[in-house]
Amino acid sequence: MTPFDYLNDVLYGKKNIADETFNKDYSAFLVNRGLSYHSDCVMFANEMNTRHYMDAYSQYLYLINTIRSRKRPYHKWSKHESDDKINLIKSYFDYSEIRAREISELIDDDHIKKIKQLTDMGGTK
Repeated sequence: MTPFDYLNDVLYGKKNIADETFNKDYSAFLVNRGLSYHSDCVMFANEMNTRHYMDAYSQYLYLINTIRSRKRPYHKWSKHESDDKINLIKSYFDYSEIRAREISELIDDDHIKKIKQLTDMGGTK
């Protein structure tokens, strides 16, 4: 079982699919994050985030019994996008992500081309 199986059971199935591997497979963080993409489930996910000290099975039962079963639109999970300019600045100046984003506006495209040539390690790219 994956955390997404438990999320689908909370949203649609309502079959209580908890078994002997529940404590190993269930991730409250991922289930709450998946619920937060649906506007009618945000408050329930927040309620479980404020009660993080509860055991996983109690949280799962709460979500199964409070969230109504209905078809909701699929939302693609947001992911961190990497920026080549930021990665070049980070590797050349040995800056953190935040610092590289701060100075990225100060560096023009000509300097970025020079930095790219200086940090080029070769290879097939």
